[in-house]
Amino acid sequence: MDCALCMAYQREQVHCPGCRGDDTCKQKSCRTCIIKNCAKRNTNHWKYCFECDTYPCARLKALDKRYRTKYEMSMIKNLNYIRDHSIQMFVIRENKRWVKNGRTYCVHRRTYGYAD
Repeated sequence: MDCALCMAYQREQVHCPGCRGDDTCKQKSCRTCIIKNCAKRNTNHWKYCFECDTYPCARLKALDKRYRTKYEMSMIKNLNYIRDHSIQMFVIRENKRWVKNGRTYCVHRRTYGYAD
């Protein structure tokens, strides 16, 4: 997921540092995320799930289905784009797609410019 679109990441108070950041300020659901804590990914020090021979795994497929249904975004499509084009191109694409008039869309709130 593009962390910039997450409600917790956009908060000014108790700002989430993103999935790869320190767990101190994260909600329990984020700290215990099965994707973030995947033993196979962490043991192999992979940055992205697509580096795994079981990509996309059942856990990622379930998360992808939930986000496609609730938030109209696909984790798997995002990962495929990063794999095929680079993280830098993904960030450029996301900024064009989700930032309007200097305000970033929040997928969880379905609004632009979420703040506490």
